[in-house]
Amino acid sequence: MILSQKKIEEIAVAVIRDFQKSFFGSEADDPARFALPTPIDQFASDYLNLKVSFQKLSSDGSIYGLTAYVDTEYQIEVDGSQRSIFLKTNDVVLDKSFIEPENIRKLCGKRRFTLAHECAHQILFQLDADDRKIACHKRPEVRKKGSRVLRTQEDWNEWQANSLGAAILMPQLEVDRAMWFINSRKPLTCYGWRFYNKDQVKIDTFCGVFGVSRSAAAIRLEQLGYLNRKKDYEYRDPLEVWP
Repeated sequence: MILSQKKIEEIAVAVIRDFQKSFFGSEADDPARFALPTPIDQFASDYLNLKVSFQKLSSDGSIYGLTAYVDTEYQIEVDGSQRSIFLKTNDVVLDKSFIEPENIRKLCGKRRFTLAHECAHQILFQLDADDRKIACHKRPEVRKKGSRVLRTQEDWNEWQANSLGAAILMPQLEVDRAMWFINSRKPLTCYGWRFYNKDQVKIDTFCGVFGVSRSAAAIRLEQLGYLNRKKDYEYRDPLEVWP
């Protein structure tokens, strides 16, 4: 099953609306409220009934998380030796580096996005056709670092999980509300991946509201029309004196 970005957004809207009603109650319907960031831990455990745990998943930190649709076994290599992780239906395992004391704040955005990514896999699996469900029943979904070229079904699965995960963490309606408060719903500007001056403060405010990294925020804001991206060399420091 390959979904368009529009369809993924529709799925996210339906899921988040249902979750917000059960989690936030009447606050979700208040037209004057501020943005409600998705509490992804509660979304995973209370709404999707996923069991989340932490283990060391690789020696080099290349595997962030994995999930399974039925009881299965996943082989990993840690410190030069092979070992098995036994996964039960609806288990999610995240790399334990996320909860090491020195990383809790530093990797908070990455941990939240990884969990949202695994939640998205579970949601998409439930929407998939029965023949596809049978095909991927015994294959755990693994989130690794790095980007993919979209060639195989697995590549598309990962793209869809990333897109839906971002839409769950940063729902369009909540982004609209946040950007109204942060920048009067006007787009921010970045040069390459860098923000300057007031926009630097504003992107950090946005990241703080939604508990995401700058890169995840920038991709989502650009997707929703709230970010103008320019080349690095186009930036001109307003304090710089030109001859």
